[in-house]
Amino acid sequence: MERSITLKHLLIDNKKCIGLQYHADRITQALVNELPGLQWSNQFNMHYIPNNESNLTLIFKKLKGFVWVNGNYFFRDKPMKDNFETMDVNWFRKRKHKEGFRPCPEAYLKKLELKKYANSTVKNYVKCFESFINHYNNEDLLTLNEIDIRDYLQKLVQEKRSNSYINQAINAIKFYYEVVLGMPNRFYTIERPRKEHKLPKVLSKEQVFAIIKNTNNIKHKCIVSLLYASGLRRSELLNLELGDIDSKRMLIKIRQAKNNKDRLTVLSKSTLIDLRTYYKAYLPKKFLFEGPIPGKKYSPSSVLKIIYQAREKAGIKEKVSPHMLRHSFATHLLENGTDLRHIQMLLGHNSTKTTEIYTHVATNTFMNVKDLLS
Repeated sequence: MERSITLKHLLIDNKKCIGLQYHADRITQALVNELPGLQWSNQFNMHYIPNNESNLTLIFKKLKGFVWVNGNYFFRDKPMKDNFETMDVNWFRKRKHKEGFRPCPEAYLKKLELKKYANSTVKNYVKCFESFINHYNNEDLLTLNEIDIRDYLQKLVQEKRSNSYINQAINAIKFYYEVVLGMPNRFYTIERPRKEHKLPKVLSKEQVFAIIKNTNNIKHKCIVSLLYASGLRRSELLNLELGDIDSKRMLIKIRQAKNNKDRLTVLSKSTLIDLRTYYKAYLPKKFLFEGPIPGKKYSPSSVLKIIYQAREKAGIKEKVSPHMLRHSFATHLLENGTDLRHIQMLLGHNSTKTTEIYTHVATNTFMNVKDLLS
């Protein structure tokens, strides 16, 4: 068995330290014992030394050829995202706060900017992190430990927050300590709630057609049609540029979508006809759908408003979201006999396991089940 040591970021007595996690053997232990300032932590159950450049260099120099050093947890700076979305972090800087409110640190906002996170992620992270730091309003953030974070998470549980919100809060907190302060896995022992497995909400074809029919104008009709007939996420729809519509191949190119992936999806013939009518009437400059200012993207809230108004006019009582139209696209394709692998590619899922959720709501899944009362 190959000898190895995993490096961890630790904070002990408010000082950054290098944790050394390994299975002890005579050679490894002898080499570790030669490291300067070596101490043992009962809290983290591992040896550690002060975190400085000379010590880090010495670890690799001393162990080279004898013990493999795993730095995956220690050096974990992810590459920046190629995000076509215009970031609006300044909005957080310009806000007016109530007296005594503790705003998100400037270093946090700068790191979100540099990482080119999507606006929706930025808003969620800032909101969750500000909730956390205002819970500990008068505390030095560097002094907070796992117990403090668990106490805060327990508060969220008692408030009956969803598992997804709690996971989001953990991500926002870890982002500060691991990415902003450069201490990956400082809180690697924080437990996460078990992931909820909910079935996607799906509309019938009749309901989808009724919503499309009850849109106010050709622009609104094209927006709803593309969300459904091409299986787009709302952000993907709003990022579409004129050149992304390939009418010759009847395809739509989605650039740098979720997980920074490009993909192609289908373009409906009827939607293409409507898009040509829409283009002549509205003459968009850059983005396929633009707001009042030419060349600027249509707003996410406007898409919600379109669907809400069309749903009401169609007499549909249940709430309808843009993502429900995407769920309906996948489910209806599956019901029509489209291969699951093809649906996965159209949706941009990394794995068919994600796409398989639609087999639980497709009606043809239950067609061959015998009626026990007949």
